[in-house]
Amino acid sequence: MKQKFKDIEFYFHKNLTMHNNTLYFLAGFVLLFFTGCNKEEKSSKENIDVVEQNTQPDFPFYDTSLSLDDRVANLIAELSLEEKALQMMHNTPGIERLGIPPYSYWNEALHGVGRSGVATVFPQAIGLGATFDEDLAFRVSSAISDEARAMHNAAKAKGYHKQYGGLTFWTPNVNIFRDPRWGRGQETYGEDPYLTSKIGAAFVKGLQGDNPDYLKTAACAKHFAVHSGPEKLRHEFNAEATMQDMHETYLPAFKALVDAGVESVMCAYNSTNGEPCCANNYLLDTVLRDKWNFKGHVLSDCWAIIDFYEQEKGHGVVETPAQAAALAVKSGVSLNCGSTYEALPEAVEQGLITEEEIDEQLAILLRTRFKLGLFDPAGSNPYDDISVDVVNSEEHRDLAREVAQKSIVMLKNNGALPLKNDLSKYFITGPNAANVDVLLGNYYGVNPKMVTILEGVAAAIHPASQLQYRMGALLDRDPVNPMDWATGNAGNSDVTIAVIGISSLLEGEEGESLASATAGDRLDYNLPSNQIDFLKKLRAAAGERPIVAVVTGGSPMNLAEVHELADAVLLTWYPGEEGGTAVADVLFGKISPSGRLPITFPKSLDQLPDYEDYSMEGRTYKYMNEEPLYPFGFGLSYTSFNYSDLKINSGSVAENDNLQLSFTITNTGDIAADEVVQLYISDVESSFRAPNYELIGIKRTNLKPGGSQEISFVVTPEMRSIVNESGEHMMESGEFKLFVGGASPMKRSEALGASQMQSVSFTVN
Repeated sequence: MKQKFKDIEFYFHKNLTMHNNTLYFLAGFVLLFFTGCNKEEKSSKENIDVVEQNTQPDFPFYDTSLSLDDRVANLIAELSLEEKALQMMHNTPGIERLGIPPYSYWNEALHGVGRSGVATVFPQAIGLGATFDEDLAFRVSSAISDEARAMHNAAKAKGYHKQYGGLTFWTPNVNIFRDPRWGRGQETYGEDPYLTSKIGAAFVKGLQGDNPDYLKTAACAKHFAVHSGPEKLRHEFNAEATMQDMHETYLPAFKALVDAGVESVMCAYNSTNGEPCCANNYLLDTVLRDKWNFKGHVLSDCWAIIDFYEQEKGHGVVETPAQAAALAVKSGVSLNCGSTYEALPEAVEQGLITEEEIDEQLAILLRTRFKLGLFDPAGSNPYDDISVDVVNSEEHRDLAREVAQKSIVMLKNNGALPLKNDLSKYFITGPNAANVDVLLGNYYGVNPKMVTILEGVAAAIHPASQLQYRMGALLDRDPVNPMDWATGNAGNSDVTIAVIGISSLLEGEEGESLASATAGDRLDYNLPSNQIDFLKKLRAAAGERPIVAVVTGGSPMNLAEVHELADAVLLTWYPGEEGGTAVADVLFGKISPSGRLPITFPKSLDQLPDYEDYSMEGRTYKYMNEEPLYPFGFGLSYTSFNYSDLKINSGSVAENDNLQLSFTITNTGDIAADEVVQLYISDVESSFRAPNYELIGIKRTNLKPGGSQEISFVVTPEMRSIVNESGEHMMESGEFKLFVGGASPMKRSEALGASQMQSVSFTVN
């Protein structure tokens, strides 16, 4: 009965967005039927769930004086084969005779503790990427891990052991946002491997802490590897990538996280170069373990192992669950998110795998739980005392506001911004002005004080000022009632603030995006046409009065008409619980915008290769030769910056020598502001395909009006290396060029108002 229930649960999970509402209803009905049939089994399990770790029996694995390896071995020796299999699944049952409570490995912390209860909701990951600030990423993840420990401690004290209440977090997502169509790109830090590596590694360090004996929480690098859509095909898709693209683009961030000590790696649904990622010898053995020396545990994406034996909508590499379970464990996948590892005892009976092979992978997995202190007496580690006072504390709210402020990208400003806060009348409108969903993105927590953009603006204006609000337009369709009570306000208001864009209803993961007909991907690059029509009406009504477009979303979109119709354009991503406050801070000049685009905005999808093509040719700022709508690294400020005195210590260097570069940056305006200084390199004389430009350095600096600062970078031989066709990093001689400025050297950067790019050439002997 249990296996039948699991199979139906999987079918319902996998096909949620693939069928019509009738099938949805029937699937739900069948689930309810089998849940009822399974009541006796659930009741038995609930008796185990009340086991508390504070009443530990006398077993050697509880003895903290023993070595970690000995404790793990002692625990495994106490388990039956069936118990071992169940301990290798995402929701592990309690074992009453051993005093072990249930534990769920499945927990989320993409931009705050997710799905578990009240927590600080930070801006979505793509917004954190837009800050270009690794120190900020570390502070965010440190706050998240504080809250995670506090929430876990509180739940444990109550005897609660629910999914999403544990300490193993399947975060961060360091896949490369190679194509704007991918709905889950919002979960990443953008299209650049260097930026993703810096932000991702800092995030891991904050999650895991720096205690030599204990993990604060356990982080996870996902989805390994070469995984970025199409979302609808992810269970059966084969991503084909050259060795050059693998090691230049798709793998560097994973290596950076392994080097940072990440505790786990999640293998992806798809196949890469002909092998399912969760049984991919090259990825899991050759690269992850042998080349990178990864010692943590590997887990499957949820129900990915079922795809091994799914013949029509899967990879179909085996025939049965037992064969799939054996293949995954033999491939080094210690943890199964899903139900397939229930078949491991059967696989042993059939001679597909040995119990010793299972023990080997279980030992790797259990090490994580021991390192988290889950088998130690209460109070043994410094994180047991973190109280719930930290959860959604004022300090964390302030941090969420800071991240949102620094993530906002100003794409246009003809002088309309910053606004005065005491104008006679403000009009705020649009489908996302009062929408909480556009603060969240996906994989979110909940919070009792979410500040919408409407609320942020309302709190910021003078009491003498008037504020009018009407939604005016729906998110993605024309209204049933065509009567327009909104646009007239644009004609008699001092400024109109139109909050438009997209939300996770239209982009996200398979099954999450309820208004998406394409499983969360955005195969139409344009904003919904009804929003553009509404903006045109506002423009006609406003005349010469300014319109500020505030755009929400987690991916590039066609903003060409928005750029023409509005006097100023702010891109806010999914800005978290303090999003409305941060938007108001920027609108009214309390802070100057300093976010930078972590992904290129093409003018249209016609500028890009086919979505299913994983070659980097023509993609991202590194290989795109077309003129973009907005270039990578771009973002405007309320002030201007001048770069001068660019110099290097030598015009030529030996192959293994460092190069010293320095320059002066000056705030030439009258507003204090942050500048995001970016350093790029170009191999002018490469003997094989090389990027047009490659980001190799970032420094965020704050300058007062008229203030100057000398900034220096060390350009190491590793920064000058490029990846050849075989995937090897090569040192080449010849001419190189360095660029510094407030954006990438792509076309349109300076034309759109970015700081003037400075460049210098040198030769490697």
